[in-house]
Amino acid sequence: MFRWMIRKMTNGVMDTMADHYMKRMMQDPYTENVFSMFAIMQKLTPRAIIEAGIRAESGKVIERTLGSTIVLSDWHKILLNPVHMFRLPTQDDVPIQTGVTIGPQAKKPLNLEIPILISGMSYGGAISLKAKAALARGASIAGTATNSGEALFINEERREAKFFIGQYHRGGWMNIDESLRQLDAIEIQLGQGARAAAPSMGSHQIGEDLRITKKLKPGENSVIHSRIPGVNKTEDIISLVQNLKNKYGVPVGIKICATHFMERELDVAVQAGVDYFVVDGAEAGTQGGPTTLQDDVGLPTLFALARTVQYLEEHGVKQSISVIASGGLTTPGHFLKAMALGADAVYIGSIALIALLQTQIAEALPTEPPPQIPLYLGKLKEDLDVEKGAEHLANFLKSSVEEMKLVAYALGKTDLAQINKMDLVTVDRDLAQVLQIDYAGFPPGKQKPSPGANVTPGATEMMDPDESLHLQ
Repeated sequence: MFRWMIRKMTNGVMDTMADHYMKRMMQDPYTENVFSMFAIMQKLTPRAIIEAGIRAESGKVIERTLGSTIVLSDWHKILLNPVHMFRLPTQDDVPIQTGVTIGPQAKKPLNLEIPILISGMSYGGAISLKAKAALARGASIAGTATNSGEALFINEERREAKFFIGQYHRGGWMNIDESLRQLDAIEIQLGQGARAAAPSMGSHQIGEDLRITKKLKPGENSVIHSRIPGVNKTEDIISLVQNLKNKYGVPVGIKICATHFMERELDVAVQAGVDYFVVDGAEAGTQGGPTTLQDDVGLPTLFALARTVQYLEEHGVKQSISVIASGGLTTPGHFLKAMALGADAVYIGSIALIALLQTQIAEALPTEPPPQIPLYLGKLKEDLDVEKGAEHLANFLKSSVEEMKLVAYALGKTDLAQINKMDLVTVDRDLAQVLQIDYAGFPPGKQKPSPGANVTPGATEMMDPDESLHLQ
């Protein structure tokens, strides 16, 4: 009886309030209408309103976790072409090869079991020691490499990593012989998709352990410069690449933020003799980057990758320089399409962290956001289960590769590396022109350019007329 009375009273109050606000929304002028906030949010977007509030409160640069929310790479408009009769699918008892070699011309090439690598996420600047260990262990289980990010050399990470790529970076902490000689590949980090080559500094992000290791005084900034210390002209970059190659023998690559000046940047990279090149698109993630750098700077991964591969092919060096696509790649479909467009491998970051956390996200929600678990300064970083995280990451990588192999069967391939632009089609005519792949509206060999466009032929039009019958 008592519960019935409480429920009746509660329902009555709620009904009265609902009636009151419904009348206000339907009768009040917009300047007094409570619904106007919904219109404001629709016009300005909730993100812009929240970020305006944060700026108004602090008066400082605001940094958003995991990168831009803007995705301009239209991977969903690109599809892979299965075969059935004119060319048969691959026999199901034939194994699909998944291995990749990074830097095939290096003295000591990096041979991996799968073409999905873990991208650079630095200890201290981004994530915790536990998170770094989990990423390295998970990558090792899956037979792939992990990347140091803009950090110093960490023995714990090196022990967990079967294959370890270290960044020679603008902070300088990895740029010493003692560290470099322990790497399986050296990546010269000149910029990244989420913040280009903008400098970064902040003593508030340095714990006591890192302050001691980096020999920083109390309050002294830990600085990521806009340039690598000692690199003041283009010739210095060329010399740096050549010196590292000669001294260590492992693949030496360059990573930059994708830019409309890709071809000019590649001129330098090719002249330097890099073993691999990382295309880090504007959709790339970061621990925390200024929102303008994330949203308004750089080139989308899809377009930057296509232009990079086209440049290397035109200059006859694609077979000697490995290409790693990075930035906003989250699904096996993305990975395959990037490889079909010419990437030898892909880097994943944000999605790798999500896979690593899996159900551990529940430790944070609903009171804290999930990044509080893997971040170096996260309130819940000690709650991260390294073994469970490594297992979940390895499972994600295994699952992704298994799906990619199934697609290879459907395409009539025996190696993921065989998938190429002739296996792609797009529903967007502009993408067909830019990527030099077929448009879905016309059959192979009968591609028609967009009105007024000066178009390079689609992929199948560049084949011999009978070649399509014999593709492997």
